[in-house]
Amino acid sequence: MAHSYTPGLKVARFTVVRRERKLPLAGTVLVTVGQTVEAETVVARTELPGNVQTVNAANILGVLPEDVPDCLIKPIGSHLKKGEAFAESRSFFGLFKSRCTAPVDSTLEIISTVTGQAILREPPIPVEVDAYVDGTVVEVHEGQGVTVETRGSFIQGIFGIGGETVGSLHICVDGPGDVLTEARIGEEVRGKILVGGSHVSTKVLRYAIQRGARAVVVGGFDDHDLREFLGYDLGVAITGSEEKGITLVVTEGFGEIPMAGRTFELLKQCEGKKASVSGATQIRAGVLRPEIVVPQAVAPGAGADGDGGGHAGLELGSVIRVIREPFFGRLGKVVALPPELMALETEAKVRVLEVDFGNGSKSILPRANVEMIES
Repeated sequence: MAHSYTPGLKVARFTVVRRERKLPLAGTVLVTVGQTVEAETVVARTELPGNVQTVNAANILGVLPEDVPDCLIKPIGSHLKKGEAFAESRSFFGLFKSRCTAPVDSTLEIISTVTGQAILREPPIPVEVDAYVDGTVVEVHEGQGVTVETRGSFIQGIFGIGGETVGSLHICVDGPGDVLTEARIGEEVRGKILVGGSHVSTKVLRYAIQRGARAVVVGGFDDHDLREFLGYDLGVAITGSEEKGITLVVTEGFGEIPMAGRTFELLKQCEGKKASVSGATQIRAGVLRPEIVVPQAVAPGAGADGDGGGHAGLELGSVIRVIREPFFGRLGKVVALPPELMALETEAKVRVLEVDFGNGSKSILPRANVEMIES
């Protein structure tokens, strides 16, 4: 039977992972090629321009805008402390004084003779980029950042929220079908990456935050819980910038779904090891997946594999996950692979497949709307 290729999530026992670590604007690279770094090592640093503060100097001093420069008692470029005066005017033969003071620690940048506004710049905002994973610097991008390479286990999820974090893996459940509850989160979870089974609720996530956990990896999560946890409906933009005190990685989909057995077993074999986790997700162009990277010198257990795959493509009986609406996150089994093209509502003709979602529910979907998974 001919195979039909479709992308799938990577679950690799042992592979090479490279990550570019770049600054948002030009700065200084702090490491060199060949240098061994830890996840927390700062590899590049820069400074963002500080925020701008405006002061209506002409109004405060009671002078015309073009006269404001003559009232300066601090030259342009002066560093000012909060409350420090930088301009002064006198009236009624010097009996009364009006002063302009800095609202925050800042630098006097510009005086406008058109509007009479004083422009003050707050101190620059330092920005540092860390290595994210334990590994070796294999490339330096001058003034921008570096590429870090590591070897170890690599697992992708279908959806996540929250930024990058690092901690040791802690298995909280007995099996991939167990629900992660408060009772399974003990005192020892502070600073760790928690691995659950089939589901976690908003209440338990908040409890994990209170206990100091850094991330939760679980099979399923309800969409209404996601809305409650974030406080808003999540759009189609990239995730990963949420500041909720924890990173969440969902490996299977929305609902109560047991974590794939192969994924759970690999995480279990890596228990206690240091892992780097990112919840950043983007489903559309430039696909970005949440991930767990566990650097290690040798493959855990027996039977190392480099690609985490094993299938050449879709075939009858393949287990798939839908990655686009209206069935986003649902799991099913391929029951038909029609060779002919089929017209969609948009009138585009594409190759399709028929999926059985269980309980007698079937649907025909474009093959580009699904990805293979392993259980």
